[in-house]
Amino acid sequence: MDDPNGIVRRYAANSPLRSATAEELVNDDNPFRRPVRPHDLGFLDYGKPLTAELVLRLSSLLGHRMLRTVHDTDLLFLPSGGEGHPSREDADAFRSTENRLNGQQAAGVLEHHLFDWLADEHTPLDGPLTGLVAHVQAVLEERRAAPSRALDVARSCRHRKQAATFALVQLTADRPAAQSAVARTLLGDYDTAHPALRGLLLEDYTDRAARAADYRRLLTDVDLSAEPYAYWQFLLSSSFAGANHLHTVAHDHGRLSEFLGAWVYRRIEEAVTAGGYAEMVREAYGNSDPAYFTGAPPVTGESLAALTRQLLEPLLQRFGSEASVSFHRGFEDARRLAAVADGDLAVQLDWADRLDEYKVKAEKLDAMIKENALEVDLETFVESHEETSTTHVHDDHRLVVVEVGQMHFWNNVGEMIPMDEGDKLLIPAERLHGSMVRSGTCTYHQPVITEDLLSQV
Repeated sequence: MDDPNGIVRRYAANSPLRSATAEELVNDDNPFRRPVRPHDLGFLDYGKPLTAELVLRLSSLLGHRMLRTVHDTDLLFLPSGGEGHPSREDADAFRSTENRLNGQQAAGVLEHHLFDWLADEHTPLDGPLTGLVAHVQAVLEERRAAPSRALDVARSCRHRKQAATFALVQLTADRPAAQSAVARTLLGDYDTAHPALRGLLLEDYTDRAARAADYRRLLTDVDLSAEPYAYWQFLLSSSFAGANHLHTVAHDHGRLSEFLGAWVYRRIEEAVTAGGYAEMVREAYGNSDPAYFTGAPPVTGESLAALTRQLLEPLLQRFGSEASVSFHRGFEDARRLAAVADGDLAVQLDWADRLDEYKVKAEKLDAMIKENALEVDLETFVESHEETSTTHVHDDHRLVVVEVGQMHFWNNVGEMIPMDEGDKLLIPAERLHGSMVRSGTCTYHQPVITEDLLSQV
């Protein structure tokens, strides 16, 4: 049997996952195209799980890109054109039996790598259903008190529209996928065991489907594409993670109670952040209509208590306390993933808004290295015209120092940042970015910056 890394590399060899070209920074005409950076898989290890401190590393970003693609294989996506359109070839490869079989194997490896850290955080909630209901209600009040650090950062950015754009783009990794995950559990023959479940899920699905037009209008009003995964390269790994987890527990019907817990937390998260998103849209874009957010169904403590009881009482009768323990596990896992995503987005927005400061820091660091003849790890790249680096993160802090030629650097939709000979930029660990060479050739260096060295600027 192949080792875990061999399984992952075999799956990533499928053509829709190939690295991006210069023309594919935004991809709004091919929903099957999912650039992953397969060449990086040669030095990443998917044979062991990430720890909580490492969940934003490069292996997480590429892993979530692949896992999302696996989950999407049995969902409906349509090519953008008829015979001869480039999306048709990728559609065939995406839907192929070989890809499905490779994806099933890869999913187990990826889920182990990406989500096993959550088990280290589990604290079982003992006691009757009333205690779980009280906990869910308490979390609602806690989230209402502090809805989103990322939205606070977005609204305080100097470049408010760019920050709002990046924040909205992250929803394209999450909201459509959540609807599909709910749909997975709608199918089946379980009405005698849980008479209320289908109706509760269908109500949620129907609401999401009804607001889909508002979702598309929201994006088009701010000059964004509503096509599936148009901004694949700008999606943070943490933005993928919550919906990937929801799909993971929905796909395994033995984890029904976990799915229901994750789904209930998602309803809380969407409800408490809706007002902040609406306000961000109004402030950043003026006349744009935030109906997608203002029309979100409200969640009250009473409605949440009733929903939790409706979901769990039939399962408790059938499975005993195992059902409530699993529900709590799914609820808390979804809560932790949402907190990671909120913090990750806040840091990304802050860095992107203050690139001028990171250019100054880069100059200082470069001068310190040269003046003190410091030995630092260094990578040098020589690339040709339009050679493109699919968006990625580094597991360490790095400088980008252009020696010869010109390149475009990017960390947001529509933001092409020119870098010429002598230009320098500090890229902190775990910050999403990409680049493309603009000159005939470009030589640039990436000195690795230690925490100690960084602390001096």
